[in-house]
Amino acid sequence: MKAFHAVVKGEVQGVGFRMSAVIRAERYGLTGWVRNTSEGDVEVWAEGEDQTLEQFYEWLQVGPSSARVDEVLKTDEPARGFYERFSVAF
Repeated sequence: MKAFHAVVKGEVQGVGFRMSAVIRAERYGLTGWVRNTSEGDVEVWAEGEDQTLEQFYEWLQVGPSSARVDEVLKTDEPARGFYERFSVAF
């Protein structure tokens, strides 16, 4: 198990990004969370296997069709292992 923390910048709030991320992460069997930031970005913590984490990261660089992703700042992290599912955090 590995993890990454990411900040997605662009037109990513108010466009269904978080719910789309939850659906995509669940499809990949990932755990963690997604939330909006006060700066207008979307923040993500994802844990899972290498291949599915990479697929999710690739999706984050595009997002849902209603979003415009300008940049994704990603940091690889050790997995915490205590998330049971992927959900929206507040």
